[in-house]
Amino acid sequence: MSPLPDRVTIVEVGPRDGLQNEKESIPTATKLAFIHKLVEAGLTHIEATSFVSPKAVPQLADAKEVVKGLPVAPGVTFSALAPNEKGLDRAIESGIRRVAVFTAASESFTKKNINMTIAESLVVFAPVVSKALAAGLTVRGYVSTSFVCPYEGDIAKEKVLDVTQRLLNMGVDEVAISDTIGAASPKDVFETVGILLEKITREKIALHFHDTYGTALANVLAGLQLGITTFDASAGGLGGCPYAPGASGNLATEDLVYMLERMGIATGVNLTKLAEASSTIATHLNRRLPSRQWRRLNRG
Repeated sequence: MSPLPDRVTIVEVGPRDGLQNEKESIPTATKLAFIHKLVEAGLTHIEATSFVSPKAVPQLADAKEVVKGLPVAPGVTFSALAPNEKGLDRAIESGIRRVAVFTAASESFTKKNINMTIAESLVVFAPVVSKALAAGLTVRGYVSTSFVCPYEGDIAKEKVLDVTQRLLNMGVDEVAISDTIGAASPKDVFETVGILLEKITREKIALHFHDTYGTALANVLAGLQLGITTFDASAGGLGGCPYAPGASGNLATEDLVYMLERMGIATGVNLTKLAEASSTIATHLNRRLPSRQWRRLNRG
């Protein structure tokens, strides 16, 4: 095990992954107010939206408008999902400077999610990554269902390694190893990420956990012990996946910040201001959010 890091990077995915499945339409102005408050809270990596087809994800149909309204914030990196060349063209036109592509380590999940095999998805993403890099953008990758799949069960570690290496070979600079249904345990993290670290440097790996079974923070600790220093989280614990039955929201950013700061690991995030950002969405949705720390700070 590696010594615990002094500081970690949190990639805030609430504006995209957290909101994409909300059935109630959220106004662009509300999304932008949310993002502005996330910046004020100290978050420096924010996934703002997705240039997926508006028919597939109506909630994010205003991607261009969201990017246009992003705050001028030196030191903050905004990114957006770009699932294909058409989406990438829209992303480039919007002015975003970082994009993300996604596939999975499960054939069944990939088929359900994007109606392709894993191999087909990688063929589609190769020109997307190449074109993005040629345009001066940077590219992140996601590997969904890296531990457990709702259709196939446990995922072979070697499969995760293979897909991750293929993405990196395309020119992706970081891959988020994702527990899409929140079923992983620390043992799974040690085993799967351990295999990856035999071939890939730590700096190229991020971890993306959901909290379906309440193990997300324990899995973060396992990641920290392996030397991983980049973790995805969603303000308020918003999120889920329409192609992952039973999956609950992402790891709540508030809960992650509390644990890390309590452990003496700096995040640069102000917990009170972060909770205020989440309240922007909670007020619009008129419901309490899953985050334990958000609820603690909003007892009234």
